[in-house]
Amino acid sequence: MSPSSARRRALGAAALAATAALLLGAVTTGSAAAATGRDAAVARARANVARHADLFGYGPGQQLVLKDVVLDPDGTQHVRFDRDYQGLPVVGGDLVVHQDARGRLADSSRAAGHDPAVPTTRPAVPAQRGAAEALRQAPGISGAVSTPELVVWAADGTARLAWRTTVSGTGKQGQPAGRVVVTDATTGAAIDSYDAEHSATGTGHSEYTGDVALATTQQADGGYALIDPVRGHTTRDAHNLSANSVKAGSGTLYTDADDVWGDGRKFSTDRATAAVDAHANTAWTYDYYKNTFGRSGIKNDGKGATVFVHVGTDWDNAQWSDACFCMMTGDGNGGTDPEQVDLDTMGHEMTHGVTSATANLRYSGESGGLNESTSDIFGTMVEWYANNAVDKGDYLFSDQSTPPWLRRFDRPSLDGGSADCWSKKVARLDVHYSSGVGNHWFYLVSEGSGAKTVNGVAYDSPTCNGSTVTGIGNQKAAAIWYRALTVYMTSTTDYKGARAASLNAARDLYGAGSAEYAAVGAAWSAVSVS
Repeated sequence: MSPSSARRRALGAAALAATAALLLGAVTTGSAAAATGRDAAVARARANVARHADLFGYGPGQQLVLKDVVLDPDGTQHVRFDRDYQGLPVVGGDLVVHQDARGRLADSSRAAGHDPAVPTTRPAVPAQRGAAEALRQAPGISGAVSTPELVVWAADGTARLAWRTTVSGTGKQGQPAGRVVVTDATTGAAIDSYDAEHSATGTGHSEYTGDVALATTQQADGGYALIDPVRGHTTRDAHNLSANSVKAGSGTLYTDADDVWGDGRKFSTDRATAAVDAHANTAWTYDYYKNTFGRSGIKNDGKGATVFVHVGTDWDNAQWSDACFCMMTGDGNGGTDPEQVDLDTMGHEMTHGVTSATANLRYSGESGGLNESTSDIFGTMVEWYANNAVDKGDYLFSDQSTPPWLRRFDRPSLDGGSADCWSKKVARLDVHYSSGVGNHWFYLVSEGSGAKTVNGVAYDSPTCNGSTVTGIGNQKAAAIWYRALTVYMTSTTDYKGARAASLNAARDLYGAGSAEYAAVGAAWSAVSVS
């Protein structure tokens, strides 16, 4: 059933905002309708807490401080509050009000501190004593500065007045460091302490993208590991195990004493250099999907993947494996091609995981070509998203690790095997060559036909029917392809089905009468898919 015209208009407005902001997943939040629904949910949640005060431990002197609102597609509402008592933050007093679409209380979640009533006027222990205790418990932080804050500590279920002191400074490797120490404001006894900084930012000297920042994790021994604490990815050395032998726990985790990784050289003998590219490019891929489409990781479940570098011996390849939920990269061919860890290659392989988790395009025939084309498209878009000064966005796939390029979008046949135009024989081609039809379509719908120079690279894209195509930009084209993949395509979609899927997606996002819808159809006709 086709979406209603109202639905199409709403999706179209969302897509236009998303294209401008590169944030498809959150565009509706800013709309007037969403704001109205959010405000109504918050007002009903406040009323529900007051009406069910015993359930929430809500009483005199307390204030609810709005923290977050989640509105489910079916109208269910989840409103999260922090809690103040007599103007002081209550640590452990947070709660969530769960409501149905009409704002009626359905359930509740609350932390331990549901009765924060304590005297708050005169702490017996002054702030300076709490700060001194905090500094004592934060050794190894140079240039330490302490900031005490009076709070109601109720995280263990017993409310008491406390000093929460944050010590911030610099760790021994020069990284930001901090510790939070909580002391009883009546007795001076230590209540709790924990690191304010769990993650670190390392420096990587990469093979393909210059010097890059790396999200790393500081270990208990003071060293660092290539564990991304934000995205959940880990990077490991496979020690040249064959791809067939690699499994979840294979190899060794990369660790380092000073959080400075690699030497930035091609064909490097420093095994961490390939790991730098792999770790940084995995993060860029994760962020592209998250910030552009609201997708949290490969399976959209927030979980990170494992990346193995130095797989095989002279293995000039890279691949994604659903079995180990991991990506594997080889060291190149031992001659002209170095490690397969460049930006668009990493984005390409991780996109195979996204395709597997969504349309699961069968890796054979035309659906296999679409599978490969989808990875080429989003691998390329990751490169555009990263906006790296060394590896600029282009329509040349794997141009860094397989110079001058492995595949190109404007005229795929220049590689000697890929198809520019659809014909019945496309289904019989290797999937890496039948993908040319999809890649050519993506270039035409993004940039249009004819000669053009983009980011210093000259392109000249013909059409199979002699037509002239005007592009809509690759951000819109990628938005359409992502919706087609995740909403309309199935495991056996062929090129004709991809045309229908992408037209449906363009209609949903921009409207059936839009220039974007017309461009999608024109580009498919230009590669002989009708």
